[in-house]
Amino acid sequence: MAFCKLIRQSILNNLSSTGPRPVTHLLNATRGFSSSSKLFIGGLSFNTDDKTLKEAFSSFGNVLEARVITDRESGRSRGFGFVLFESNEDANEAMSSMDGQELNGRAIRVSYASDDRRQPRFSGGGGHGNTGF
Repeated sequence: MAFCKLIRQSILNNLSSTGPRPVTHLLNATRGFSSSSKLFIGGLSFNTDDKTLKEAFSSFGNVLEARVITDRESGRSRGFGFVLFESNEDANEAMSSMDGQELNGRAIRVSYASDDRRQPRFSGGGGHGNTGF
């Protein structure tokens, strides 16, 4: 909900007297927002859930979302997650303060989340053509 409010505010701020700016400008602005205020949290205990993660980071500022990534089949934590802050400054302070600290009995690693989506991995074949084997 806070994210929607932020998007609405961004839209209103991007309106000028000559009319709205191109949509691509707004999309680029939101991409910049999420990449610099989104943190990757690694080394999480398997007992850490979304609520615990949010509570651990909320003292540094307004957390818009905290998500522990889980295995699709088992539903068990994969040991990492993401925290999205409302501001870059809050994310920076949280990263500086929490990197290497203990959370639920495990030392966590905190860094900025990268937005590079990995390409699908293919196995086998080795580029030997379409032989059917």
